[in-house]
Amino acid sequence: MTENMSRLCRVAVAIGGFLIMMGIFLMIAIALTLANFIDTSALANETYLLVFMLGLLSIGILDVIAGIIFFRG
Repeated sequence: MTENMSRLCRVAVAIGGFLIMMGIFLMIAIALTLANFIDTSALANETYLLVFMLGLLSIGILDVIAGIIFFRG
């Protein structure tokens, strides 16, 4: 049982690190957009919006999974 929890803790830490990294990237992208360094109108295509939506959805799902793992641990 302890080995199982140790493995779950490693997975939770890996997911948490990934989510922190993605959060930093999102904050940088928002800051660059607000400072008018990048133009997001070129990315308003439906294909790009679908990819961004799926990316944010997958980050949300990983966040819920990490929360469940931390709750059980």
